[in-house]
Amino acid sequence: MNKKILVTNDDGVRSDGIHMLAEALRRLGDVVVVAPNIEASAIGHALTLRRPLRMEPINDGVYEVDGTPTDCVNIAISQLYSTLPDLVVSGINKGHNLGDDVTYSGTVAGAMEGALLGIPAIAVSLARTHGAYNFEHAAAAAAAVARGVLVRGLPSRVFLNINVPEGRPHGLRATVQARRNHVTVVNERIDPRHRPYYWIEEGENDWEPHDQSDYQAVKDGYVSVTPLQPDLTAHDAMPAVEALTSGAGAFPAPASR
Repeated sequence: MNKKILVTNDDGVRSDGIHMLAEALRRLGDVVVVAPNIEASAIGHALTLRRPLRMEPINDGVYEVDGTPTDCVNIAISQLYSTLPDLVVSGINKGHNLGDDVTYSGTVAGAMEGALLGIPAIAVSLARTHGAYNFEHAAAAAAAVARGVLVRGLPSRVFLNINVPEGRPHGLRATVQARRNHVTVVNERIDPRHRPYYWIEEGENDWEPHDQSDYQAVKDGYVSVTPLQPDLTAHDAMPAVEALTSGAGAFPAPASR
């Protein structure tokens, strides 16, 4: 039986990246593409709850949803599959999702939703370029990792974040999430009615040195493959929090009336 692969993204269903990715993955199984009808970058793990959503067919096996990548994964799995797909792949994003940026990324969120639903999942991002994007190497890297995941599987609730450098990569590296000191840049402007409005820019980054980080891997020309998980618990901090809570004392009794 062919493997069932669901593909999504946050750049929109008409992005060249998602179709290059889908084409590379078709060698591994039956691919269905379900992606936002417009760009949904930096939307994170948002789920639409306050309005109805629509899914429309675009081509054979290609659908658009007027929602987020997380919406797309949920609607696809509930409406297009009788059993869970074997793999969710999100991408190819135009621009890296390294370090702390995974918390903003709709691309990463699409893969995270797969992991939360018990499906092996991969997010794929390519270095930002000033000219036309060449998705060839990113698609090939994603297909190579996907082939391994379909054979070997992944630990429960773990998904992979792949970042691909510009040009032909030297190979693949297993990496950890980079850390950085982020300085947010907010650009204030004045509208014709003399009221201020704001653009949040990408900001300035000072990456902490780490030989095994995703940032260092792509800087060295390698494909970075980072295992991520939805669990944000700071396990190393548990002793400190236990000490804090044990010394906090009991809550005062409510005042009598």
